[in-house]
Amino acid sequence: MTIRPGRDADAAGFIRLIGDCWAEFPGCVLDVDGEVPELRALASYFEKSDGALWAAEAAGILVGMVATRPLNNDDAYEICKMYVAADQRGSGLAHRLIETAETHARAAGARRLVLWTDTRFDAAHRFYEKRGYLRQGAIRILDDLSKSLEFRYAKPAAGLVVEALDAASAASAERRLSEILVAGVDAGAGIGYRRPLAPEVARGFWRKAATDVAGNRRVLLVAWLDGALVGTVQLDLDQPQDQSHRAALSKLLVDPAARRRGVARALLQRAEQTAQRLGRPLLVLDTQAGDPAEPLYRSLGWQEVGRIPGGVLDADGTGHEAVRLWKRV
Repeated sequence: MTIRPGRDADAAGFIRLIGDCWAEFPGCVLDVDGEVPELRALASYFEKSDGALWAAEAAGILVGMVATRPLNNDDAYEICKMYVAADQRGSGLAHRLIETAETHARAAGARRLVLWTDTRFDAAHRFYEKRGYLRQGAIRILDDLSKSLEFRYAKPAAGLVVEALDAASAASAERRLSEILVAGVDAGAGIGYRRPLAPEVARGFWRKAATDVAGNRRVLLVAWLDGALVGTVQLDLDQPQDQSHRAALSKLLVDPAARRRGVARALLQRAEQTAQRLGRPLLVLDTQAGDPAEPLYRSLGWQEVGRIPGGVLDADGTGHEAVRLWKRV
């Protein structure tokens, strides 16, 4: 497999590849000359906008492609024309292609990566979400023969970035956050679940969290590290009327592969700033004695209220101390 810069001479291969991919979905019509004439000289098209194009070849046959170009919007780059032949899916080629485009965009100074994908392309959505992209903004309606509707996906390009998600983004993050939750429980995080945690249980938790975000009952923060979604924390705003100045912090999670990189600290600090802006100056949290995050809480000024002996049970019924902490921000 070879990934090389795309050329205008690849036009026939690009058109065949895109046509084959679109043919997998009823109603998708590739009208080259009427709607996408740039396919006739695609390398030149992207060169004119300071973009770049790549092609993947196997045994001399074009089996994949991707491109990127700058957007006139906050140093953002668009990832586009991402297609992989059906017989190459699952081989890792898609990851190699998009990593090539992302690396180029970062080197060019991109702060954010954006892409659009048809609402019918479910497998593509799963792939992009695995890469840390989340749905953002409104659906785009295209006046084309295919009657296309497109989702916008985006993520920070590089560095450690923490953002709050809206309802659509929270739902889009469900798969990746479920992976992080399962891994965190398996690594011993004291977050209310026993190991092994079934993936379907984790998915159900995040589905409810997205519903709470939509109802303004919860703030969901996530962290990206160099474009990978690696951590999360929540603020539960659904408190009794006489405790409307409070919020409960919960589910501080960092992918075990990304620990000791400052992710948990950045999440906690952003959660505290968010609570302050929302008029929730009093924060509380519950954890298990010995939780890996407990020293971090204390280093940031969280104080212990007390402990409940045997307040948390593990899978075999053994009790462990539950710890309650608080902080005023």
